[in-house]
Amino acid sequence: MPRTTAYRAAFAAALVTPVLLPLWAAGPARAHGAPTDPVSRVVACSPEGGERAGTAACRAALAANGAPFTAWDNLRVANVGGRDREVVPDGKLCSGGLPAYRGLDLARADWPSTRMTPGASLTMRYVSTIPHTGTFRMYLTKPGYDPSGPLSWSDLPEKPFATVTDPALTDGAYRLRVTLPSDRSGRHVLYTVWQNSSTPDTYYSCSDVVFPEAKREQRSQEKPARKTEPEQKTQPEKKEGPEKEEPVASAAVSGSPAARPRGDDETPLAGPSAPASGPSAPVLAGGAAAVLLLTGGAALAVRLRRR
Repeated sequence: MPRTTAYRAAFAAALVTPVLLPLWAAGPARAHGAPTDPVSRVVACSPEGGERAGTAACRAALAANGAPFTAWDNLRVANVGGRDREVVPDGKLCSGGLPAYRGLDLARADWPSTRMTPGASLTMRYVSTIPHTGTFRMYLTKPGYDPSGPLSWSDLPEKPFATVTDPALTDGAYRLRVTLPSDRSGRHVLYTVWQNSSTPDTYYSCSDVVFPEAKREQRSQEKPARKTEPEQKTQPEKKEGPEKEEPVASAAVSGSPAARPRGDDETPLAGPSAPASGPSAPVLAGGAAAVLLLTGGAALAVRLRRR
């Protein structure tokens, strides 16, 4: 039987005829498992992925991979022993660092995805073609995650948001009932690590999920800015009384005709450089002339008396 046909048979058997699981367990371990809901990248882009396998992201992943993802349930790394961040390099989390799955590490925002609700209850369906004991650790990328860049360990919290140990295998799948974080919006990656205790292997998978955008938060942030706009516009238009009187004050200082009362003599008395101007200049000139006349008259009278 060709390898592709064998894996298709295993996938169908895991979904439809779980009674055959004891027979597989007795044979050699060639396949194991991966999430189907929310669908993981390796399952979506495998020959069993259906319409998802024909998406632009999966076609690009196959081209980068150089081979189809026939062994969708065999993405495992041996002897990790919980040292995931040391063994699996940044940018290669979805492939587990395995060259045979490198197409899954493409940084794209159009991977086949599953819609999620923040804070809701989730039952992950993790199909297993061979049962194992072990612990599932589930991580969700941090708020503000950018899918246009390669997935790194820094995109994930230090601790998983859910941990499930030795769940029951029912109808060919483990069902992991967890509660999603409530502070996510937009596109994220649900990263699942399955560390076996019955084998030395650890399995890795990326499931792309989409939460509703936080539109209400954006609108509330825009409202304060809209309230301040009218205030900023009205402030420059406000004018006070002193501002209107400035032209009159400047004319009075410069001695222009606008600052003088009607009927005043505008003829300069002391020449162009004389500081005195306005109505006070004629009064001063007249008084000085009178003083000169009186002084001259008194001096003439004294001389006449002496003669």
